[in-house]
Amino acid sequence: MGSDFQTRGRTPMSFRIKCATSILACIVLGSAPPAWAQQKGQWVPGQFGLNAGVIPDPGITYANMVINYSAGQLNGTNGNPVTGITGNYSFWVDENIIYYVPKQKILGGYFMPYVALSYASGSLVADITGTNLSTSGGGGGFADMYVQPVNFGWHFAKRVDFNVGYAFVAPTGRFVAGASNNVGSGYWGNNVTSGTTFYITKNQGTTANLATDWEIHGQKSGTSVTPGQAFTDEWGLGQVLPLKKDQSQLAQLGFIGYDQWQVSANSGSYLVAGIPVSAGLLPYYSVHAMGFQANYILPAKDFVLFFKYEDEYRALARPEGRTIVFGLSYTFRIPKPPPPTPPVSKP
Repeated sequence: MGSDFQTRGRTPMSFRIKCATSILACIVLGSAPPAWAQQKGQWVPGQFGLNAGVIPDPGITYANMVINYSAGQLNGTNGNPVTGITGNYSFWVDENIIYYVPKQKILGGYFMPYVALSYASGSLVADITGTNLSTSGGGGGFADMYVQPVNFGWHFAKRVDFNVGYAFVAPTGRFVAGASNNVGSGYWGNNVTSGTTFYITKNQGTTANLATDWEIHGQKSGTSVTPGQAFTDEWGLGQVLPLKKDQSQLAQLGFIGYDQWQVSANSGSYLVAGIPVSAGLLPYYSVHAMGFQANYILPAKDFVLFFKYEDEYRALARPEGRTIVFGLSYTFRIPKPPPPTPPVSKP
């Protein structure tokens, strides 16, 4: 409406400045939602938990991970729900992840690059464009592509698995600045990642896990805005329980959680009532969640089913909701392991 008034010449400059100042004050104080602010990083929390540092067996590993996020409130900078917000912000994303781990070691460890191709229904970065969260959830289609070309993992004395790598996010998802049906973020991302699993017990049944991701963002398409950097950690404490005496079937249960913070200011500017407003004045977002994870494991077949539920108990300047994750993974070993030797019968 502001641009329409300006075209007609009905809005004095003093009124436009007051309007921009009022809107900016509301954003900073957290009493009203920004009509053009991103409230999440590119990394969708909930992807890790237990086994964060575990390295797949040599071969090709396929994982299908389905993530559902749902939130019925948008919080201000004080952590309280912003008034005047209606509806429910939610999305589904179906990630198809392919790892390749060669048998040969490099630098004493395993090279384990992977790519994630995703289909999503909703804006994964919560690019809220109005006061109704349901109409700000985005559209459906192929999302941004995550590629990790450099990723190395090591086993340390059978007590620690650790991996570290570099990844990038390609903005392949649909994005038009200001649209309400976006799927992608509209910008490139660079990620530095790590994963650690510490085996608390000698039989490796009890574990402590930590995964981290540092995001560095490029300029958003169609705007002058570069979103601030973000840091995410995902953690978990787990216990393996044999379902059969021969340990051919295992259950793994654990307590998990995630934390995500914006760690640097946005740059560039938005137009508010025709007046450029620095994007760096927008508040930093953060979120914290806790929940549980359950895995069903067939070790000999390299097959895993998993389910995770995490509830967000604290969020600043972003939606607060819950995350559900489920899926499976399977490794096609290269080379194939030799068949087990049958027991020798005694005469």
